[in-house]
Amino acid sequence: MKRRAILRASMAALPALCFGTARAHNAAGEVRPPLPAPDIQVTSNGGSKSQLRDLLAGRATALQLMFTGCSSVCPIQGALFAQVQAALPRGDAPLQLLSASIDPLGDDPRALTAWLGRFGAGPRWSAFSPAPASLDRWLDFLAGRSVGPDKHTAQVYFFDRQARLVLRTVDFPRPAEVARLLAQLVALK
Repeated sequence: MKRRAILRASMAALPALCFGTARAHNAAGEVRPPLPAPDIQVTSNGGSKSQLRDLLAGRATALQLMFTGCSSVCPIQGALFAQVQAALPRGDAPLQLLSASIDPLGDDPRALTAWLGRFGAGPRWSAFSPAPASLDRWLDFLAGRSVGPDKHTAQVYFFDRQARLVLRTVDFPRPAEVARLLAQLVALK
């Protein structure tokens, strides 16, 4: 009898545990109030060092997490941004796609450039690695940590032209939705 009671109680608690974890990992939606990007140093795929805020300022940005040695989620993320890139309006709208490495020790500019090349990245799509000492702070800011062996999320993060985080998507958003949201962000002054 005791075993059955324990089993029933465990089964009753399982949905709450599972959905609570999913909710915590997939915090999606509008970020209120918008959060200014942290002041961290990053190295671009071109090799230049800058502050993250400077990289984001002045352009609407869709950002994804990745690392070049990943063989599970990251290639899907790269393919997603390739489709977003194809759906973006032509012209010189102030927008960009950014792939942010979560492996700053392994992803040097050459590796980032090769990764972008695999997906046909154009001039509006670049990549960067944060300084190793800033990685935890960066992931905590995004709430982009995941449990399990794969330590990142498949969400897309949107930053406005003031370098503020304004929106988080669910994992693996549709490319057309990412392009639409980015175009809406560009239209906001």
